[in-house]
Amino acid sequence: MKNQNTEDSLAYLDPEFLASDDARPLRIIAEYLNPLRRLRLQRVHDTIVFFGSARLSAEGPLGRFYTEARELARLVTLWSSSLPSHVHRFVVCSGGGGGIMEAANRGARDAGGRTIGLNISLPHEQQPNSYVTRELLFNFRYFFMRKLWFAHLARAMVVFPGGFGTMDELMEVLTLAQTHKLERKLPIILYGSSYWNEIINFEALIRHGVISRADLKLFAFADDPGSALKLLQDAIEVGTEEKTPAFAPSRCRETP
Repeated sequence: MKNQNTEDSLAYLDPEFLASDDARPLRIIAEYLNPLRRLRLQRVHDTIVFFGSARLSAEGPLGRFYTEARELARLVTLWSSSLPSHVHRFVVCSGGGGGIMEAANRGARDAGGRTIGLNISLPHEQQPNSYVTRELLFNFRYFFMRKLWFAHLARAMVVFPGGFGTMDELMEVLTLAQTHKLERKLPIILYGSSYWNEIINFEALIRHGVISRADLKLFAFADDPGSALKLLQDAIEVGTEEKTPAFAPSRCRETP
């Protein structure tokens, strides 16, 4: 069969064009539409997102957080599987890598559930962990599109100890909650109260007037899997099933 030159091939089949700066908008749109289609085909309705460091292991100095993230994900998955539904509710979702992300996906797998990994392509490649459900592993080029999929399917977020990436994700979702940008309530649990109160001086933020004391109600602390599960169950509105996936619309200012 005669090989086609780049010049006379179909544009959407031209790898050189698709990798070019000119095609960046197409790549961005693809990172929205492809997950939307795949999640719909896999009947994933909504998620509970686990954030935390990729560097934590079960054997390290903060190893208890790996163990407890795994157990909490297991409990969440057992709870979600007990709910009557024809779609997959409250699916455990992580960034797809190692550490806390691996622990969360592993715990969901322990309970026999499906689990999502939103992996990111980095110069020093982050390898997906082996516990993500194969059909629910997504690879992103753009951090902001990955963040969109974290936020807009989430019914709650649990944030374990982590570094720059975890704090970036935490501040993103706190901002969405503070500004009421998403239509639905987004419970946020900071797991490991001593860690978070040492790393972020919430009282200093209030003292300097950059947040209000009411903003502290945007999140709750938990220090063991059982209490974290109870906080999630109390805060999440199970509600009736909507269109799957249940993408949360964003709010804007109403025009007169």
